Amino acid sequence: MGITDPRIDAFIDKSADFAKPILAHLRKLVHTGCPDAEEAIKWGMPAFLYKGEILCHMAAFKAHAVFGFWKGSLVVDAAKAAAKAGAPKAEDGMGQFGKLTSRKDLPGDKAMLGYIKTAMRLTDEGVKSPTRGKNAKPKPPLETPKYFLAAVKKDKRAWACFQALAPSHKREYVEWIKEAKTDATRDSRLATAVEWMAEGKPRMWKYKK
Repeated sequence: MGITDPRIDAFIDKSADFAKPILAHLRKLVHTGCPDAEEAIKWGMPAFLYKGEILCHMAAFKAHAVFGFWKGSLVVDAAKAAAKAGAPKAEDGMGQFGKLTSRKDLPGDKAMLGYIKTAMRLTDEGVKSPTRGKNAKPKPPLETPKYFLAAVKKDKRAWACFQALAPSHKREYVEWIKEAKTDATRDSRLATAVEWMAEGKPRMWKYKK
């Protein structure tokens, strides 16, 4: 499994009983299909990132759950054409699979894994989401403080690790340091970050299974 996030465990635990097995199954499928997936919370919902981009997301509401791919119909339609897995029936609800009230509402595991692989391929090829065009606000470039770079560069292993990290992993480290409320906390986190990077670890390595 890739990098997990304890906030998703908490999200599932707090969801309605009908939604828990749906969300748990979807989570397992994503990590099976995309071993490098990174978990995160985006807009209050569990999301799965691949190479720093959102691959898919899920959520649970009072009476239904939802699951969708960031590149939407490009994933489902492309997978249908390539593998003839069959597209899900269009219904109301977020995502491409309508309102989910049980696992039976989802396509079979083989079809779902096909969608996940297709979503990964689109990311590999640099294909952008058709619904996020000119009005989409790009993520601001990562501003790495000079004190951060100076500290990391003092350790050759840490610096080599930092340079090799995925953009999302770099951002996790930098934002963790910048969010410190006091200089003492900042210095402590920075020392820990350098130590972890010297060992080749991403910021959320504790949750990697």
